[in-house]
Amino acid sequence: MATNVEATQAEIDHLRIGQSAPGLAQLALSLAAAVDNPGNVTAQANAARELRTVLEGLRKLAPASVEMDAVDELAAKKAKRREDGLVRARRA
Repeated sequence: MATNVEATQAEIDHLRIGQSAPGLAQLALSLAAAVDNPGNVTAQANAARELRTVLEGLRKLAPASVEMDAVDELAAKKAKRREDGLVRARRA
């Protein structure tokens, strides 16, 4: 099982946000380390809540994904068929 620091770093890398928001990214890693640190359960819970908030902020700042999902792939195929003249318009 990965630590919270490793999982947070993986998410930051996946979002490609580390360079554009380095302060928030470092804060997220620090909070993840606090969550991983055994000891005061109340401090861990507070750090986890703050980590969740910081990660939400990072997700909002992340650039739009360039990966295509199944719907995007189907739309691209349909657009290509239209360009090639293989799709006819429906009659009204």
